[in-house]
Amino acid sequence: MKKKSKEPFIPPEKIKTVRKEIISLLQKQTLLIREISGYVRISEKEVYAHLDHIKKSIVKDKLKLIVDPAVCKKCGFTFKKRERFKKPGKCPLCYGEFIEEPFFSIR
Repeated sequence: MKKKSKEPFIPPEKIKTVRKEIISLLQKQTLLIREISGYVRISEKEVYAHLDHIKKSIVKDKLKLIVDPAVCKKCGFTFKKRERFKKPGKCPLCYGEFIEEPFFSIR
């Protein structure tokens, strides 16, 4: 039979969820998807899925996900009306494929 330890039980330290980590990162600085993925140690594909949920859930805290839109490096076209977070494949004006990724932050 095991003896009970006389020391009080101390619960393990709570770890932040992935979404909470992403929110705290984006509140501090503006980042690319690749950078968020590196800090949180998940794939870029997973980050896109989390951002969709984060955008909806932070509204209750009166916060907003700010997206600095992607820009074509060839002609300078800005993808302002784009709803998806993922970088576009081609520019609709010049059909160039050299597109700067969007930046994300929370305010």
